[in-house]
Amino acid sequence: MSGTYKDLEGWQCAMALVLEIYRSTAKFPRGEMFGLTSQLRRTAVSVASNIAEGEGRSSDRELSQFLAVARGSVFEIETQIAIASGLGLVAEPQSQELLKRCGEVGRLLNGLIRSVRKPAA
Repeated sequence: MSGTYKDLEGWQCAMALVLEIYRSTAKFPRGEMFGLTSQLRRTAVSVASNIAEGEGRSSDRELSQFLAVARGSVFEIETQIAIASGLGLVAEPQSQELLKRCGEVGRLLNGLIRSVRKPAA
């Protein structure tokens, strides 16, 4: 890949997701600070972090592994949003927006993974 991880649209979208997760969880009750708030934030941060770390590795194989971990974290976020929504911590419109962002990040990660795994012609 050319450029840096900051040039990747997947990383940029993951960063936007992190910021939105932080804004959303700021409204959670204090009792959730060490529960769902912390878990959602850590998981969102890990998506962008794994994209960056994978880009810094020395091989496409390693990059692919880190991108796959990031994709798994997106699924974790979707599950945690469903939990937060079920508990009434996130309003339906906000939940849908976060899930939409997750879908976008997931699609971009799938594309990155496919491009890295392509055999050289």
